[in-house]
Amino acid sequence: MLNPEDEFIIDAVAHPYNLDPSNYADVPSATVISETAYTIGGMGSPDPVYDIPHDAYVSDWSVSDLANLLFKETATDMGSVHNLPLYCYADGMVSLEKTAEAVHTWPDRFIAYAGIDPLQQTLADFDSQIDLLNQPTGLKLYPTSWNGTTVSQWGMNDPKVIFPFYERALEHGVKVIAVHKAVPLGPVVTDDAFNPADIEAAAGAFPDLTFEIVHGGISFAEETGWLLARFPNIYINLEISNVILERRPRTFSKMLLEWLKVGGMPILDRLVWGTGCTRAHPRPTIDAFCQYEIPEDLLEDAGLFGPLSQITDEHKRGILATNYAGIHGIDIEARKAAIADDEFSRARAVDARPVPWSTTSKWDLIERERAASGADPVLSQS
Repeated sequence: MLNPEDEFIIDAVAHPYNLDPSNYADVPSATVISETAYTIGGMGSPDPVYDIPHDAYVSDWSVSDLANLLFKETATDMGSVHNLPLYCYADGMVSLEKTAEAVHTWPDRFIAYAGIDPLQQTLADFDSQIDLLNQPTGLKLYPTSWNGTTVSQWGMNDPKVIFPFYERALEHGVKVIAVHKAVPLGPVVTDDAFNPADIEAAAGAFPDLTFEIVHGGISFAEETGWLLARFPNIYINLEISNVILERRPRTFSKMLLEWLKVGGMPILDRLVWGTGCTRAHPRPTIDAFCQYEIPEDLLEDAGLFGPLSQITDEHKRGILATNYAGIHGIDIEARKAAIADDEFSRARAVDARPVPWSTTSKWDLIERERAASGADPVLSQS
């Protein structure tokens, strides 16, 4: 069992969201996505101190808010900020400017992913993000495209639409392609766009790229397990799965065993820790993962071609940091030295576990909303 304060932790996907209604370009879609995010991350924690009132959550989160949540309120040491090309929001839900701010303000703490909608943007748009984002190490994609009047879907296996972006990524030294799968978005017809099956052709055609399935296995768990067993360049990002782990650990275990049942325990080396913060407060999910064990009764029948074993502390350390560091070329010891005496390390030395949300710009609003709702005042003092 790990103590998170003793571990190096990389959050593989972090979001300073702009969920404010003024940012909605497609109001029905953005409204549903924002409200779903709140349902998943803003409420329902087993410990209500981590819940956040609605209006404080569905708002514009700053990069400083994100940094304080990750690096002051949890044991997280680094984060990956994704520029989100989700254009039912005017700025994409996380703007290019915010992503750039993160990596330029705290280059030892953050790395960046470029973000492209291949139906709306060009290779030149991708090129322009390389210097702006201080050499991003990944590219973030969504299979749904909003253009202001219509909604379209595209596939990861489309040689005309997306393969040129894979080729350009390799030219730029961008080795990781992250795609949102498994969780459909908005009240629109998505066909089969969120099925990960289309990654097969991409992973096969581009063996020098790593394909990171964000939310992988939340749906299509068995199909995801077969992909992992067959393609060593496919990984799963545990964003949203981390919340399931905290709140429904047996449900998480059943998903996990589906991912492992063909390829076995080596598949754990291709899982990366992601919280999607500010989607939910990261601390309780980190704590839950550090304490996590697969229930023995589920292990008894697990494994399609052979038995599976218990997750170990070394597996967890891989998922929390070294798996991700490996695919991005991050020197963990060098990062430890670089951040040893920065503002966040100094703050954590004084108070490693401040009151949840208290280091953010939302704190006054959170306290007012809690008071107005009649919430127990101990929530603001824990």
